[in-house]
Amino acid sequence: MLSLVLPKGSLEKATLELFDSADLTVRRSSDRDYHAAIDDPRIDRVRFLRPQEIPQYVERGLFDLGITGRDWINETSSEVVSVAELDYSKATSNPVRIALAVPKEHPAERGDQLPRGVRVSTEYPELTRRYFDKVGIEAVIVPSYGATEAKVPDIVDAIVDVTETGSSLRQHGLKIIETLLTSRTELVANPVSYADGDKRAAADDITLLLQGAIQARGNVLLKLNVTDDRLGAVLDVIPAMTAPTVTSLASGDMHAVESVVPKRGVNTLIPALKAAGARDILEIPISKIVE
Repeated sequence: MLSLVLPKGSLEKATLELFDSADLTVRRSSDRDYHAAIDDPRIDRVRFLRPQEIPQYVERGLFDLGITGRDWINETSSEVVSVAELDYSKATSNPVRIALAVPKEHPAERGDQLPRGVRVSTEYPELTRRYFDKVGIEAVIVPSYGATEAKVPDIVDAIVDVTETGSSLRQHGLKIIETLLTSRTELVANPVSYADGDKRAAADDITLLLQGAIQARGNVLLKLNVTDDRLGAVLDVIPAMTAPTVTSLASGDMHAVESVVPKRGVNTLIPALKAAGARDILEIPISKIVE
């Protein structure tokens, strides 16, 4: 039913891991294969392409759905439907920034303080051109095809580049003076495809699974037993997404308690629960959370 295009390159590994967690495992003969398959009746064709190309191909109807970044949607001015933001990137769950950077000793602290004729290297020539037009600075835009940060100061005066943490820019002696765009990974759809009822329902199902897998990341399910007289103390300790589930056991004065909690900090939470009176504590991984 749906044709799907996934990003090749820096987002590829994180995307494959997400689809696997969502029970939409992508199968292909090798990591160099641009053709793939997903064992799901809602998806009948899968391709891998560079994320720069994906918005335009989805807009033209060559694919029903695609995963790309907001940066490339804006760079190409593609008319696509943003079905959902997906909180993951190459290395973290944080958005990336399209940043204007100059050598750290440069006096400019803002983009509009750069001189007329400033040479700027970037993989985002359209975004960069629109930015300098907006601030009223005449800039020479030099397209870059990789290693953009290495071109300062010998070849250009400044760069516009993508960064998650800014660490690579700092390592190359650069400082960020403007953020042109904050970009997240997005699931996008062809407008005509998304207007089709059956395809939209299938796309929404896929979105539900992907977002459920993302929501589950960093969380675990804790299950435990506790006596009636210690229940209050345990409930005071255990966090929950909404409220812990408490069930009376069939015999005695025991209760079963379960709660979804952050994985981070569970190493101190479990001993605290034990000290509060919990017993039979189980920590269980979660693959999806659908709210």
